[in-house]
Amino acid sequence: MIEEPYRWVEAISNRREYIEHQIEGGSPIACLGYKDGILFLTLSRERQKIFEIYDRIAMGAIGHPGDIERLRMAAIEVTSTEGFTRSAQDVSLRRLANYSLSPVLKAAFEQVYGAPYLARMIFAELGRGDDPNLFVRIDYDGSIHSNGGPLSRISENFGVISGTALSMSLMEKFLKQQDCSNLNLEGALGVALDAWTVGHLTAGKDALDELPSAEVIAVHRKEQLATTIIEAAVLEHTSSLPITYRPLSRKDLEVFQKGD
Repeated sequence: MIEEPYRWVEAISNRREYIEHQIEGGSPIACLGYKDGILFLTLSRERQKIFEIYDRIAMGAIGHPGDIERLRMAAIEVTSTEGFTRSAQDVSLRRLANYSLSPVLKAAFEQVYGAPYLARMIFAELGRGDDPNLFVRIDYDGSIHSNGGPLSRISENFGVISGTALSMSLMEKFLKQQDCSNLNLEGALGVALDAWTVGHLTAGKDALDELPSAEVIAVHRKEQLATTIIEAAVLEHTSSLPITYRPLSRKDLEVFQKGD
């Protein structure tokens, strides 16, 4: 019995290593605030990675498709129920993350005889009025990271997820060097594509371990755009509807999809 706590710690460590290995190949997702709202962007070949959750909340995820779908549906159910029983104004990303998704993920991860969720998620909530946008990353173990730091320290107007900690760190480093607050959609798409490229270059076995140069980013971005499809969506301040989520059309992305 004395050895049990040590066996549990070892099991948790092995579980973490296994999950990290499973998700390390996931296509990065860049999420950033711009003049008219919030942009989500990734590049992929098949499965959808960006989703609408509620009026002002959207989600991106990497990992096992089945686990992502279960977590997406759980998020939709929680926010829709709260919006119905209270009001749309009461629905918040903070409550969704802290009281619903994080506890579920934490419990599944720490119960070593059950299956954990193989998923890493990034959520964004469009700020109301002068309130700042909120970006929250939730990991497979239930840990929460907000706007590049603790929930109480909102600063950066962006969020990212990728398959490795190094890749996410370098994507954040790149975005900290950008000022997107006054960019239009086309400008924001360009920055998000470069942030995605940084993430893709710095994840995996043969990854770079430092921020790549602008020339390296440009070459790799062009190569990847030739073989993958841009998936992007926005939460727009300018929407005339309560629902601010809008998937970007082929026309919105045409100039970038050509690799220009």
